[in-house]
Amino acid sequence: MRLSVLLSAYNDAPYVERAVTSVLRQTYADFEFIIINDGSTDGSTEILRRLANTDPRIVLVEQENRGLVASLNRGFAMAKGDLVARMDGDDECLPHRFATQLAFFDAHPEYGVVGCQQLNVDVHGRTIKLIDDYPRDFETFLAAMEFKPIMSHPGSMISRAAFEKVGGYRAMYRHCEDYDLWLRLSQITKLCSVDDVLLRYCVNDGQVTIQHLLHTAVGATVAWEAYLQYSKGRPDPTSGLTALPDVGHLGELDAIFGEPGIARRVRARVAPKLLYSLPALKSGGVKLVGEYVAEGGERRPATRAVGRLLRHGQLRGAGQLAASLCRSYLMPRG
Repeated sequence: MRLSVLLSAYNDAPYVERAVTSVLRQTYADFEFIIINDGSTDGSTEILRRLANTDPRIVLVEQENRGLVASLNRGFAMAKGDLVARMDGDDECLPHRFATQLAFFDAHPEYGVVGCQQLNVDVHGRTIKLIDDYPRDFETFLAAMEFKPIMSHPGSMISRAAFEKVGGYRAMYRHCEDYDLWLRLSQITKLCSVDDVLLRYCVNDGQVTIQHLLHTAVGATVAWEAYLQYSKGRPDPTSGLTALPDVGHLGELDAIFGEPGIARRVRARVAPKLLYSLPALKSGGVKLVGEYVAEGGERRPATRAVGRLLRHGQLRGAGQLAASLCRSYLMPRG
């Protein structure tokens, strides 16, 4: 079999029928469709069971909630296809998505992953923004890996052999498991995206990038630091971990990497991303930003964050960050 499609669904009842139907209506129709129902409690189960009864290509797996990483690794282990197309339970494929990506693989067998451009839409399907700057060749992909978006995870099609060779998704990089995967895959194969917009990506308040910005940003930055090590032929310092250090204990990263300054670099990269996110500040970001300021980081954005916290009634967090700012003014910088 050439193609498997893998969708993990968790409480996607408002969207999941549209997502599944967009896969079933692809112009390229010869695939198995593995759907992992990851312990949904919102009515998704009934919808998925009904849809599974309408099409023999659907292989529905029901399990207690294990999280996205475990669900996707289970799906890849079940897959029979040489290629696995990813899909999320709240997005929508355009009808020619699979045909277009398969044609790219036919023309470029040296590639192990191909993504696509996407259209961001709201929960009602209304257009928000066109995302059409995902790298279109491997050289551009490599140049973009540190700072820019490099691949649409739900719009990707992945070589199963390459996925297995690098060990699949890693639980320690929960919420940024795709970025860690792309970095490791870049060591053994080529990755890029086609020119075409092939995915309608639903933006909603419950998404990981919104609800877990702090942990996503920390994890992605640690993944990059690890990449800098193994891309030079050194061991991956994080390969033996089951979880990354808690946000309040990032100092442990220096010992994990065997190199001073890693934690400081992580805080310097992450702190500016948190200043405009109230959920991130409330979930531990205040402490991280305070440590960043104490280490010589910019004070002015942190001062504005104090005001933001006050406006939203976060008096304790505002006080903690204000105290960190005050202490930073008393310490010499140079």
